[in-house]
Amino acid sequence: MSRSRWTPADIPDLSGRTAVVTGASSGLGLHTSLELARHGAHVVMTARDPHRGDEAVRQVRMQAAGSGREPDVELLVLDLADLSSVRSFAASVVAAHHSLDLLVNNAGVMALPRRETTVDGFERQLATNHLGHFALTGLLLPALLSGPSRVVTVSSMAHRMGRIALDDLQSEREYSPWKAYGQSKLANLLFTMELQRRADASGADLVSVAAHPGWSATNLVLAGPGTGRPRWLSTVLDAGNRLVAQSAEAGAWPTLLAATDPGVRGAEFFGPGSLGGTRGHPARTVARGPAYDPDVAAALWERSSQLTGVAYDFSHVPTS
Repeated sequence: MSRSRWTPADIPDLSGRTAVVTGASSGLGLHTSLELARHGAHVVMTARDPHRGDEAVRQVRMQAAGSGREPDVELLVLDLADLSSVRSFAASVVAAHHSLDLLVNNAGVMALPRRETTVDGFERQLATNHLGHFALTGLLLPALLSGPSRVVTVSSMAHRMGRIALDDLQSEREYSPWKAYGQSKLANLLFTMELQRRADASGADLVSVAAHPGWSATNLVLAGPGTGRPRWLSTVLDAGNRLVAQSAEAGAWPTLLAATDPGVRGAEFFGPGSLGGTRGHPARTVARGPAYDPDVAAALWERSSQLTGVAYDFSHVPTS
C-alpha cells in the first residue's frame, strides 16, 4: 500500500486498462466506476435496469470530465440472478475485449425479507451475490488470463455471521434473511481465496482479492426485488445511515485500493480501518477464520460449478 491514509488521489494512471464493474448504477459501484474512469481506465459499467444504467453513465461522464481527459465508459445490461444474462454479457465482453485487466464483483442484494427464487431456481441472495459472480468470473476467464489481471470481490462484515450450509445451500429447509445474506458474503470470501489458489497452481498472472465497505450509506437493501422489509428495520437502518454510516463514496475506497494499488497481493482483504472496520481510510484486514478454510472453499467451488454449469479453464494461461 502506498501510504497509511489512502485516498483515490493515490490511484495510478490507468490509461489503456479495461475494467468491468458490476452493480454500477448506484452506490459503491457507481463511485468505483467514477474513480476508475477519472484515472483513465475504460470502464464497462453494468446494470439490471438500462434506464438507471444510462443515468449512471451520464453521471460518470459529467463528474469525471474535470480530470482533463474524456471519460471512457460504456453500459452493458447484466442481471446476475439470471444465468442466461450472465452468459450473454460475458460473451459480449470477451468478443469486444481480448484482454480484461480488472473485474470488480460488486453487485449485491441484502437481507431480503422473504425467500425468493430466481429464474434458474436459486435462492436470490446466493444467486446474485455469489453464484452470478462465480459464473461471470469463470466465463470472463479467457480475457482475464490474456495478461496480468485482478479480480476484486466485494464482501461484507456480515460474513462473520455466515455459515456455508452445503446441505441446505439454497435455504430451502430454513430461510433467515440475515443468515442467507451472511452465507452469501462468506461465500464471496471463500471464492476469493480459492480463485487465488487455483490461479497460483496454474501459473496465472491473476490477483484475487476482497474488500468490504464497512457501514456505508447505500441503497443495497433496495438493490433487488425484495423491498418488503419491515418498517422497524427501515427505521433502524435509516437512523444508522444518518448517525454512523460513512458515504457510499468513502465506502468504495477499499474496493478501489484493492483494484488499483501496486502493493496489493493475492488473497488479501481490505476494509475501513477505523471504528471496528465500520468507517475510515481503507486498510488491510482479516476475515473470520472460516473464510480461509480450503476444504470448505473447494467444496463450495465444486457445488457452484455444478449449479451454474461453469467450469474454470486455466488452459488459456500464456506460456513464456
